[in-house]
Amino acid sequence: MSTPTKKGNRYKLTLEQVAVLKEEKKVDQKLELEVVNHDELFEIVEKVKSKELFNSSEESTEFAIGLKLFTEVMLRNKNHPLFEELQPHIFEFMTKLKKS
Repeated sequence: MSTPTKKGNRYKLTLEQVAVLKEEKKVDQKLELEVVNHDELFEIVEKVKSKELFNSSEESTEFAIGLKLFTEVMLRNKNHPLFEELQPHIFEFMTKLKKS
């Protein structure tokens, strides 16, 4: 497992498959990952939940964590050509989300 060296809030994520649509796709392993984020993720999750943007608290949590993980990688790799066209749109999206 790779450990990020950047300073910030550190989190450990564990992903485990609990059900599958096709039995042949079943995986008996866990994916564990340590990440660093400049934001306090539990606080962000609670803010997103309080906005009631989605049908459930679980969806709000899924959205908040996915978005924060993605945007943190994008920030660390802001000069990567993969993110060049996306960055202005993500900035606009994040501004809209914070105002909602």
